[in-house]
Parts: sequence; C-alpha cells; structure tokens
Amino acid sequence: MTIHERVERLRKELGEEGLAAFLVPRADEHQGEYVPPRAQRLGWISGFTGSAGLAVIAADAAAIFVDGRYTLQVRDEAPGDVFEYHHVTESPPSEWLRLRLKQGDRLGYDPWLHTIESVERLQAVCGKVGATLVPVAENLVDRIWEDQPPPPRGPIVPHDLKHAGRPAPDKQREIGEILARDGVDAFVLTAPDSVAWLLNIRGSDVAHTPIPLVFAVAHRDGTVDLFLDPAKITPGLIEHLGEGVRVLAPAELGHTLDRLGGARRTVQVDPSSTAAWIIQRLTGAGATVIRAADPCLLPKAVKNDVELAGARSAHEKDGVALTRFFAWLAREAATERITEVSAAERLDAFRAEESLFRDVSFPTISGAGPNGAIVHYRATARTDRRIEPGMLYLVDSGAQYLDGTTDVTRTVAIGPPTAEQQDRFTRVLRGHIALAMARFPKGTTGSQLDALARAPLWDAGLDFDHGTGHGVGSYLSVHEGPQRVSKVGSTVALRPGMILSNEPGYYKTGEYGIRIESLVVVTPLPTPRGGEVTLYGFETLTLAPIDRALIDPMLLTPAEIAWLDAYHARVREAIAPRVDSATAAWLAEATRPLRS
Repeated sequence: MTIHERVERLRKELGEEGLAAFLVPRADEHQGEYVPPRAQRLGWISGFTGSAGLAVIAADAAAIFVDGRYTLQVRDEAPGDVFEYHHVTESPPSEWLRLRLKQGDRLGYDPWLHTIESVERLQAVCGKVGATLVPVAENLVDRIWEDQPPPPRGPIVPHDLKHAGRPAPDKQREIGEILARDGVDAFVLTAPDSVAWLLNIRGSDVAHTPIPLVFAVAHRDGTVDLFLDPAKITPGLIEHLGEGVRVLAPAELGHTLDRLGGARRTVQVDPSSTAAWIIQRLTGAGATVIRAADPCLLPKAVKNDVELAGARSAHEKDGVALTRFFAWLAREAATERITEVSAAERLDAFRAEESLFRDVSFPTISGAGPNGAIVHYRATARTDRRIEPGMLYLVDSGAQYLDGTTDVTRTVAIGPPTAEQQDRFTRVLRGHIALAMARFPKGTTGSQLDALARAPLWDAGLDFDHGTGHGVGSYLSVHEGPQRVSKVGSTVALRPGMILSNEPGYYKTGEYGIRIESLVVVTPLPTPRGGEVTLYGFETLTLAPIDRALIDPMLLTPAEIAWLDAYHARVREAIAPRVDSATAAWLAEATRPLRS
C-alpha cells in the first residue's frame, strides 16, 4: 500500500471503532528512542523515519509533529498532501487537537505506546473541548499492517566484568537500598538499558544498540524479576544472572503487577519512561504508585574506573579509524568518485577492523553540501550525492566497542571554503572550545552551560535548533540520560564520570551544515588558592582532527588557539604510532599548530 492508502485504511478503522482520531507515536512499549522494526508504526503509516515524532490521523485531516532535528527530513519523507507538518514545540499536538476535537469526540490511543504524563496531557486537552480519550485494546496500525515484522528475539548474553567494572549483585543491592531508603517496595524497570546495566547483560533486539527489550521488577531486598522470551536465553545466561534474579515469561508481567497491587505494595515507576498501561494496571490492582526517576539512571550515568578506561581505549581505536578515513578522503575527494553512501561504507569498514568492535552505534550520517544541513540526514540510493570540490562534508558517526560507545562529528571542506563558511565554522568551533574548557562548580546543570556553546553564534544572530550535548552509555545507548546540555530541561547536576557529547552546529538550509562533536567526561578539578567551591571540568575523549582549512585564526583568541593546538598534539601523539606512514604524514599536517 502507498502512504495514502495506508492512511485511508486507518480512517476506515476509525469509523468502525467510533473514533474521531488516532495517535501514532514513534515509540514502543519501552518508550525508548531505539525501537525494533515491529514498532516502526509511525514510519509505516507516514514514511517518516526519524527517531522522534508523532502523527495524529483524523477522518478529514492528518498532522505529523517533529522536533528541530527533523523539520527538513519530514518534508522529504512524509507526503505533504496527506500530512500537515508541525514543529512539536512551536505548534504542539495539544493545540492541533484542541482546534479540531469537538464535544463528544473520542480520541484513540494505545496505552502501551504513551507514558502516563503524555496520557494526562491528552486527557486535559480532551476535557477542555468535551472529548474523551479512549485506550484501544489492539493498535489500529497493527490491525492493518499485514506484513508487520514479528517481535525481536535477539540473544541475551552476559557483559563481562572486565568491561562492566562492577558485579551485578552489587548493583542490585545498591538499587534495593535506594528503594528501602525511599520507603518503596519495588520498582518497575521499563528502560532496557537500565535492565542491561543492572544485570550486566547485553542484547540485540534493536539495530546498533546492544540492549534486550525486556521488562524487570527490582525489589527492595535486592532481588529482581526478569521477564523475557525463553528464545532469548543463551548458554550460561541463567548461571550469570544467579539466584537473585527470577526469570519469568513476558506474560507474567501483568500477573506480577496484580500481585503487587493485591499485597498493597508501594511501587515506584518513572513517569517519563513507563507505559500508561503499566501504571493503570498497578493502580487498578490496588498498589500505591510512586512517580519518581528510574533509580538506575544516575549510577549508570556515572561511569566507574573500568568503564572510563574502556571509554578512553574505545576512543583511541575510533581515532585510528577516523584518521584513516579522513586521510583517505583527502586523497580521493579530488577524483569526484566518492558519494555519501560510499564514504559512509568506507568509514564503517575502517572501524570494523578495530579490536572489540561490534557494530556502529547508529547509521552514519554522511551529508555533502545541502544534505549536511539536514541534522539527522541519512543517505539513501535516492538521495546519494557525490562529494565534490566546493562542498562542505559533514560526517556524524560512532561505534559500539565492547569497552565503550563512541559518537563523533567532523565537518571538512572539499576544496577551498568560502569566507562565510570559515566564519560560521570558526564560530561553531569557538562554542565547542568554550564548553570543552568550562570550569564549573559542583551542582551545575547542563542548561547552565549551554549558552557557552551558543554565544559565538548568537553574537552574529545565529543559532542551532538541537541540544548541545547528550549523555552516552558504556557499550549501551549512544543517547543516555539523565545528563544533557541544552537550553531547557537539563535539570540534573553534572557529576564526575558522566560522559556527554559537545556538539554545537550551524545549518544553512539548501547549502551546507556544520557540526563539531566530541565526547567529554566530567572530571574533578583542583580548587584554586582562595577558592571556596568544588570545581569540575571536562576531559575530551574523542581523538580526531578538526579541519584547519575551515578555521579563520583571526576570530580565535590566544587561549582558544592554545586549546586547539594542545588538542591536536594529543591526537597526533595518540594516533600517529597506530597508523601507516602515509596516514601519519597526513595527520602531522592536519594537526600542526594553527599559526605555525
């Protein structure tokens, strides 16, 4: 079926169910960013393949809502004669629904695909206009998706202690103690990366992120109920989990929630990541439900010494692959035989040669010229553009190594850049350096630091419409909370051991995109003489050259030039001994002092 036909089929289901509209989020039962093919309902109904979004389909209208990363992509993928395009914050779904729903209308939703917070916002909108929010027992998209993929059954394997750095029973005890301290009997784990971290396991249910799509319930005595398909169990897994973990079938989750309710237990859930179905089931069974953050988030985010050593090792390997790639690109770009797709394939191949490599951490974003202005662009056979002189080329990529997860973006000039491109790039670089050099007191949040990365762009009346930094896991999710750097929403104080990205950018629609991204780790700093507060800063983990051809040295301060030269010296020292002589020679030129 075409997109038009799919939407019309869904509208027929609306009529049969007596619904005025139905919500189709880009989500699965775990409310995470990474969803298996079976849960790609938004992509199937609309054609939009981004990692976040929501469609509302009514009998006589349809709209799709995305954030600033996808405002260009959605117009390219979802047909404009079917869907209205909306920016999720500037023109939110609630406003669209408020203007279209009327007294007596019924708005349908799948309670497995929305958090309780989302449901309550929708109920408020419906209440204002006299409509009713209605949970549906069977997702309407599933009903018409005839070749929908089956649920994933990726094998689950132990994550070796030499990479995890801490035994799972220790983590289980810590979480149990947190629950007991807070007067909670149990916590429902719905985030797969939290389960993976807590039990030192990894899976393969979604592409590029080694998580198992499972649920668990952690109890205050340190024991855990793990709900998983028996087909996912591998040899040695049960022994690895030990006596403190009860392995149950997925169908037992509902019964376990019922028993907790029947025993009048106090059960904690994370309202931002728990499906409304789970909370509704607990409440209906009689449990006292406490809404609070996942207790695994902070312990998982603060990497231990073994994980930090692994991250540094992973970034050295990544630096080798990236340096080989950029040296190859410098040699081959002039031939005009390279395309976005072939370049991405070559970079992925270089990474695959490194030890402990398991996968890329996300599909490589390989954008030439105007495609680089699409923040989360993905090159396809239809869009594949040749990389030619006169272009800027943006490549955002990463890898999953057993000892760490990487994510890095570099922008390079193919041939001489324009003065405007140098100006914009240098402003982005200044913001990147400002964040990398930041010194801040204990208790500082990412929102308090975000302006450092934007100020050089703001000075010229420019900005970028995405966050400045996201957390990164340890052989887990390349996007990890709760730490982040953004204009709003970064309410968690940064702590030593947290890994984040530092990625300001600039995008000129239809012409080029610029982003400079490195991963950093929060580290303690010595308190200056006379100082009165504990200070933290960042150590840059990523080891990859920043294109000197795009830099206007006259826009940099002496301190910024010193930072860049010192960073390039680190890259050269770490990577040169690990590459061939021709690549080392290219690296020496790419990292020489800026004003040498």
